[in-house]
Amino acid sequence: MTRLNLLLLGILVLCALSVVTSQHKARKLYGELQKEAQSARQLDVEWGQLQLEQSTWAMHSRIESEATKRLGMQLPGANRTQAILPHGQAVAKPTVTSE
Repeated sequence: MTRLNLLLLGILVLCALSVVTSQHKARKLYGELQKEAQSARQLDVEWGQLQLEQSTWAMHSRIESEATKRLGMQLPGANRTQAILPHGQAVAKPTVTSE
């Protein structure tokens, strides 16, 4: 009977230790989950800011002003443009002027 009680006591201690260990692991993992969720929220905010910045940089007016200022580019004159129809017919013949 004493051996049975000691065996049951040993099993009880092992079960209690496993419960404590599993609770500790669960709390630790929950803390990590919260950190990762916070990190995901921060990355979502950063992604939104980057998309806004990209749309700002890609505005046609900004690209045109940068091309004019930095690269010295300018729109060609009306006499230097030619529109092409879908079947390959030109609308107007280009006139080349010597500048």
